[in-house]
Amino acid sequence: MAALGAGELAAAFAGPDAAPVIAVGSTAIDLTPTPLKEYAIRTFGTDDKPVLLGGIYLTTALLAALTGVLAARRPALGAGIFAAFGLLGSWAALSRPAAGAADAAPALAAGLTGAATLLLLARTLRAATTVAPATLPATVPATTPTASGGSPSDSLATENGPAEPGSGSTHTSRRTVLAATGGTIALGALAGIGGRVLSDRRYDSGAARDAVRIPPAARPLPPPPAAAHPKIPGLSPFVTPNADFYRVDTALTLPRIDPRRWTLRIHGLVDRPLLLTFDDLLREPLEELDHTLSCVSNEVGGPYVGTTRWLGAALPDLLRRAGVRPGADQLVGRSQDGMTIGTPLASVLDGRRALLAVAMNGEALPVAHGFPCRSVVPGFYGYASATKWLVDLDVTTFAAYDPYWVQRGWDRTGTVRTASRIEVPAPFARVPAGDITVAGTAWATHRGIAAVEVRFDGGPWQEALLAPDTGPDLWRQWFHPWTGAAPGTHRIEVRATDTTGAVQTQNRAAPYPAGATGWHSTVVTVT
Repeated sequence: MAALGAGELAAAFAGPDAAPVIAVGSTAIDLTPTPLKEYAIRTFGTDDKPVLLGGIYLTTALLAALTGVLAARRPALGAGIFAAFGLLGSWAALSRPAAGAADAAPALAAGLTGAATLLLLARTLRAATTVAPATLPATVPATTPTASGGSPSDSLATENGPAEPGSGSTHTSRRTVLAATGGTIALGALAGIGGRVLSDRRYDSGAARDAVRIPPAARPLPPPPAAAHPKIPGLSPFVTPNADFYRVDTALTLPRIDPRRWTLRIHGLVDRPLLLTFDDLLREPLEELDHTLSCVSNEVGGPYVGTTRWLGAALPDLLRRAGVRPGADQLVGRSQDGMTIGTPLASVLDGRRALLAVAMNGEALPVAHGFPCRSVVPGFYGYASATKWLVDLDVTTFAAYDPYWVQRGWDRTGTVRTASRIEVPAPFARVPAGDITVAGTAWATHRGIAAVEVRFDGGPWQEALLAPDTGPDLWRQWFHPWTGAAPGTHRIEVRATDTTGAVQTQNRAAPYPAGATGWHSTVVTVT
């Protein structure tokens, strides 16, 4: 507790990402094998980060307890273990992509505080359990009886020598140890909470976000037609509210960026490198983009997909202003936290509406979704197109650089696969016999959906009714009237066809390395 409290307090000045548990956790994420990462996302979903942090805290507590047992006999060795963990935390902090020398300070403070506190507690414990030998005054005969009927040696041993079990000095010693332990816990907790509160105040970007006034679009888009969302209870809204939009990333703490100090550098294979401030970006003619974004980690029928209206500066215009040189074929975005995302450059410049987004559904980007700026390029999963907390754009080549996820074996292009899911009825629902509405959503970003089919219990495919087509970059909702559903357990399957004529494959594949494939199915009981 003392070590973690000191680390949190020091991180209030060095930066929240440098807190020892955060630094170690972030390094653990980078070093975790891809299959284990996919297991964590599949098992814990968006709770994977709290589970990781909880595991680190639990492991730290267990190791500290074992070190304390060891230090009761060998204090110096116990203190050395704490110091070693401080060095390990410093290494983890310095290994982060955007780290500076000051980022090592919180872990060093934690290690030194833990070692010093352990030595003090061990000294207190030894002082409380040391047994002093009894001494007898030379002037008192050992056989002289006392008024109580015992010998003087008995009396003096009780007053000046070792305390008998249950005596007052033993109670005092125990109280001293318990007071020292309790004080350590209280001071450590106070330092940790105080450090976290101070850090939140020093690095709070929420107030800066609230103060931002986003200009309107130069040419506003009309709202999506009401018919794009069939009024079927249980069907996802056509536009996903910001609070419900999925978040999958590696950031254990949200980067906190003051837009007044934010800059974006566009460099690499360009003739005229650019350096833009946030005000510069807001002075660009802002464009709106309705777009369905999905995560490559999404299982078949999974929740990591959402549709929003983005607002931002046209990325192709800025790249042309910088002057892209011949031979460049990759655009690498770098996040404030060091994450790198690579996008095929030809796709950014082929006429699709790629943005440096500053707003989401009519408000400044939420911090969790990239405030103050993120990239959005239709047609690709987020890991290949959507850099949150964007601070750097490097025009380069695929041969010259492998971004974060490509280094870990993921597909280089990240093209979104055709997908569809059943949302109504819910999985394992019990529904009354008769006429039942089956409904859901399908998407093939930047290709669009041409048809959706459903079938029951492996029977013939039946074409579903589609909501109006609102563009190739958006999902399309569908429904199908299931008439005369008979009692019993039934399996419903769905598949989609994109506008190129390609039918969604039945072949089941896991998300790694290029996105999940297969038909989504659900089982319901008709009563």
